[in-house]
Amino acid sequence: MIQRPNEIKIERKGDITLMDIRGDVTAFSESFLNNAYNSVRETGTKKIVLNFEEEAYINSGGIALLIQILAQTKRNNQAIGITGLSEHFKKIFSMVGITKFSTIYLSPEEALKAMSAPR
Repeated sequence: MIQRPNEIKIERKGDITLMDIRGDVTAFSESFLNNAYNSVRETGTKKIVLNFEEEAYINSGGIALLIQILAQTKRNNQAIGITGLSEHFKKIFSMVGITKFSTIYLSPEEALKAMSAPR
């Protein structure tokens, strides 16, 4: 299988940073995703939405990488939402415990609305 290259578009939506992630997420994505997360973290944002393209392939290395990023967001007191996942990956993320640290939303719009609501 040929890895589709990563591309991340970072966009500020009020007090939320949207990370639009394209391409396959595998262990090879580590420096790419970590660099993107670190640039977002350095802006001081406290709310992040990871938006995956629905046809994204995420393997065990990619899931481990996402768990590392979620651990960092927890240490940095950041809220994180995930959107764009296929039904298959929603089940996997739930099984591996990612949903304990992040909420999975149906769309970026739903995530932005829910995370913008006063707590």
